[in-house]
Amino acid sequence: MSDRLYAESGVSWVAIVWGPVFAVVGALAELVTGGPVHLVGWLLVAFGLCVITIPWVYARRRFLSLEVTTKQLRQGREKVAAAELESVTDVGTPVGARVLGGGWSVPRKYDSLPLKLADGTVVLAWAKDVEALQDALDRLVRATPRET
Repeated sequence: MSDRLYAESGVSWVAIVWGPVFAVVGALAELVTGGPVHLVGWLLVAFGLCVITIPWVYARRRFLSLEVTTKQLRQGREKVAAAELESVTDVGTPVGARVLGGGWSVPRKYDSLPLKLADGTVVLAWAKDVEALQDALDRLVRATPRET
């Protein structure tokens, strides 16, 4: 069992409720204004918005989640073992550094954190709260025994 040091989910499953809430507000607006309430229409809107939101939430949770445990860093679908991490502080970002998680660039609205790996390469990790990620990774690097 590995202990979780830090995690971000990408998005909460609560986002699926946005569609039905929008439909209820629309139906209430029709009711308050005295017009006919199109209940079937609003039910279809609620259902349709849920249907298109489910894959969006699933994709964000799969590709934009991250987790730091005592054994590894996981960014999206990519995993980096703790023993492969060499440094998370004072690491410069070289041009063309590979982004963890499989994307071409750091996801929008996320900040990047350069990591030096044991083989000397620098990769970019990313998080919404990059300071918390750096703190968790720094604790992980210091706690992981190194081969000499």
